[in-house]
Amino acid sequence: MDFDLAQTDSLLSTTRAVRKRLDLERDVPDDVLLECLQLAVQAPTGSNQQGWRWMVVRDAEKKAGLAEIYRKAGGEYLAAAAADSDGAGQMGRVLDSANYLAQNLENVPVMVIPMIIGRLDEAVASGGNITNASAGLMGSIIPAMWSFQLALRSRGLGSCYTTLHLGLEQEAAELLEIPAHMTQAGLLPVAYTKGTDFKAAKRPPVEEITYLDTYKNPIR
Repeated sequence: MDFDLAQTDSLLSTTRAVRKRLDLERDVPDDVLLECLQLAVQAPTGSNQQGWRWMVVRDAEKKAGLAEIYRKAGGEYLAAAAADSDGAGQMGRVLDSANYLAQNLENVPVMVIPMIIGRLDEAVASGGNITNASAGLMGSIIPAMWSFQLALRSRGLGSCYTTLHLGLEQEAAELLEIPAHMTQAGLLPVAYTKGTDFKAAKRPPVEEITYLDTYKNPIR
């Protein structure tokens, strides 16, 4: 199959973490959301277990509850860090944007919580190596999350992979009646974006961060 490489590369390089440019006023239809999730579950999972599950949150009270948990888990830190940075520099802009999202989270049209069957502590308790267990568990849901975000971008929507509420994961589980054997992998606010003109981010040349055969040997 021949792909349009320019379009594919643009999708991969301009799918950004969107916060301030989420359109909080425009509804996100179920059929668009389900299309994106259908693409997401084409992602691989460990041992092909296909253990991804998705919690879609639209209810205003539940969104408000999740936003409260999110801010309780780290809202004060974000607000203080954003104030200290005064929006200066790339990190300052990121902190300011993250604080904006935290303060407006309940207003997003949809929240999606990606989940995976299993618990890391149980895998370790049964004799598993923590590095292997965590890579296997989270590696079975994060690729699907990224596919979901790419599918959103291709349809004019945006999202941001957040993990702040996981510090109070159990509170979110109680709010949403998520069973104890499920692991939440993050929270994705989903909305159409204000404009679609996102650009590639500044990144270091890969030759400077890639090694050949040994860490002491840069590839170039």
